[in-house]
Amino acid sequence: MIIGKKEQERLEREQCAQISLLCRQKLMGYAESFEELGKSFRQEIQITGEDRQNILEKCMLWQSRQIMGDHLQEVARIMERVAGEELGYCPLEEKKRKSLVQALKSEGIIARDLCYVEKDGSSSGTEAGISMTLSTEKRHYKAAQVADMLTVLLGKKLQVSSGSPYLVEQEPHCFLFTEEPKYIALTGVSRAVKEGEKVSGDQYATMESEKGKLILLLSDGTGSGEDASRGSGRVMDLMEKMLEAGFGTEASVNLLNSALYAQNEEDDHPTIDLCSLDLYTGECEICKVGGVATFWKTSGRVLCVGGESLPLGIFQKVQIERQMCQIRPGDLLVMMTDGVLDMMEDGEERMAQVLEGLQEQNPQEIAEKILSYAICASEGRIRDDMTVFVLCLWENT
Repeated sequence: MIIGKKEQERLEREQCAQISLLCRQKLMGYAESFEELGKSFRQEIQITGEDRQNILEKCMLWQSRQIMGDHLQEVARIMERVAGEELGYCPLEEKKRKSLVQALKSEGIIARDLCYVEKDGSSSGTEAGISMTLSTEKRHYKAAQVADMLTVLLGKKLQVSSGSPYLVEQEPHCFLFTEEPKYIALTGVSRAVKEGEKVSGDQYATMESEKGKLILLLSDGTGSGEDASRGSGRVMDLMEKMLEAGFGTEASVNLLNSALYAQNEEDDHPTIDLCSLDLYTGECEICKVGGVATFWKTSGRVLCVGGESLPLGIFQKVQIERQMCQIRPGDLLVMMTDGVLDMMEDGEERMAQVLEGLQEQNPQEIAEKILSYAICASEGRIRDDMTVFVLCLWENT
């Protein structure tokens, strides 16, 4: 029996949908297993007897079981979330497909399997894009160059997704090109190491996700020097890995706190500051555990966010200061470690006044100016590690 081209495409889409449904069903089955396993770890245990050592050991066992149960149930929730995501694959219109294939071929790039990709239920459209398999006959191309070509050909600004390969090579690879975000964010950092130390106990990092989110991380290790640097560095490394694996910000902080609490080390209680900014909508989530206040300058006013929670690993259940903000073009977010505010009398109030008076718009200049002011306020002494992390938001024009 001979079937037409359209019927063939319909059958292929149905087959993909069946495979996708099968994968989702498997994931939901795994999620259910992890959820039940987590519940079994979290069951109450009987702590009886008069031997103090025996009671302490049972208490520690119960706490460890609670932590393991939390971890397993969080993995189950991630599986459920992934299983609930539906990606729609739709072939490009034949005329547009031929036009793109021909234009790329003239540049020595072979394009196959062109299709639109869209995630159902996406409020901001951050998952929409064009997927294709690319290879070259001769020289290598940067994927960003292909994105520029597609921008011209399709009349919309496209960028390479962060999960795609960097180069288009002779071996075929799949690439995803998504629309550029509505906003761009610029960052600046200025740091000073405590007098007498060689390394800073403060650590910072910036991450970008495929979903158009920019994440800023800042951690202040306990004390100063190499030990503090190792503590904050470990926190940053674990946070980055968990966020990349798909854990939410709050879940990542809880798991990290559980790990530090289980170690039961008295001299290792770093802080964590996290700022997650959606570059498509401007929506910003600020999470803080133990860090000093974050400052948000908007429309000439300066607002303080958080600054009252305890560091990681002190209690089994961590207190997370969490706030959602709607960041607008021209707004500033300023994160810092306690070494900066402690140099000033009435630190938060004075810092708000300093930020209100700033006229600079370059985030690096702002970070350096804030740090210089803090050092001047302490008469040139650097009594603790100091880090200032500044973010400015602008429209992507």
